[in-house]
Amino acid sequence: MEIDSILKPFQRFGVHLGLERIQRLLADLGNPHHSVPVIHVAGTNGKGSVCAYLSAVLTEAGYRVGRYTSPHLIDWTERICINEQPISSETLGELLLAVQDAIRTDTETPTQFEVITAAAWLYFAQQQVDVAVVEVGLGGRLDATNVCDRPLVSIITSISREHWQQLGPTLADIATEKAGILKPGCPAVVGLLPPEAKAVIAQKIAQLGCPAVWPQPARQIGEGWAEYQGIKYPLPLLGDIQLINSALAIAALQILCSQGWKISEQAIAAGMAKTNWPGRLQWTTWKNHRLLIDGAHNPAAAQALRQYVDTCGVSVTWVMGMLSTKDHAEIFKALLQSGDRLYLVPVPDHSSADPEHLATLAGNICPQLGDRRTFPNLTKGLEAATSTATAKNLLVLCGSLYLVGYFLKQVMAHDSYEL
Repeated sequence: MEIDSILKPFQRFGVHLGLERIQRLLADLGNPHHSVPVIHVAGTNGKGSVCAYLSAVLTEAGYRVGRYTSPHLIDWTERICINEQPISSETLGELLLAVQDAIRTDTETPTQFEVITAAAWLYFAQQQVDVAVVEVGLGGRLDATNVCDRPLVSIITSISREHWQQLGPTLADIATEKAGILKPGCPAVVGLLPPEAKAVIAQKIAQLGCPAVWPQPARQIGEGWAEYQGIKYPLPLLGDIQLINSALAIAALQILCSQGWKISEQAIAAGMAKTNWPGRLQWTTWKNHRLLIDGAHNPAAAQALRQYVDTCGVSVTWVMGMLSTKDHAEIFKALLQSGDRLYLVPVPDHSSADPEHLATLAGNICPQLGDRRTFPNLTKGLEAATSTATAKNLLVLCGSLYLVGYFLKQVMAHDSYEL
């Protein structure tokens, strides 16, 4: 059953925030979400990593764990997992048809994200999961995932300026939307926030009487290991940003322990070791060249990528494409340095920024670039980048998770590769 053919007709409804459609749809499906205990995760960056840590550790601890994340890199089935295993295409197709059948013809049609979110709730209820780790799609307050009244824990990982077109121009506006996942009296775990955003979240927490934890980043204790509140664990995901992301996950697990969940320190260490979150600071090989791939689709993520790249101590060749809606100038300011090469490509099948426009912008922001070129597609950009690469050169593909997904699905399909 072709998942795309079922979901494509709903694409035309775009991003349309609001809870009425999803609540009506779930009610007509028997309110499956009411039987699913939830950990709800919002934030600008770090949501996916935190969900991956939580899912891996809770699975290791012996629980039946649902995980719902977005977007997917290669296949729709990645979004809905149980115990780290993606849903089968057949099952997802059946669920989507069941959701489709429940849509009333006399009311506003749900969006594509609402349809697949409803399918996820239905699946988790049918599979009787012990807990679902659910990532917010966009914002929080009006996101289709925000239908649970009593989350076990609500997590806000980070707040920076992204999706301002929908969430509002200031950090306070964006924080207000993300704070919408907080529920009266339900525990909250909050990451490191800019002062303007922190004030909004703190006020909401006080207003709702949420028991709140504001973790500090874990401490690095040797290569690939960290420690948070006396718990030592491996850290397989790369970059300093994972010190705070892993601390947020462990703080949430500690809250679950206080609620009676059985999660040993051994399960935490073993689960963290098994955590996998592709497409984010991930090394791979393409045509015998080492390649670092990362979404880096907003300024904060770009800063985290640059911070990691700087630890490698070599010059950088960037192969980049970005969506038209992103903050291109701020991303370039975070990434580009004198002597870097920049090879720009379009993002296929999405509203891509024009590579020529990006090239002009990048030249203005960093006039000392070693090279700056545009290409009609990703393969040609990668071929040019690898043909000029030396041992002292780091190749990085970034700028959009959709571009990274396209690379993993389409470009790599024609080459043998290793992750």
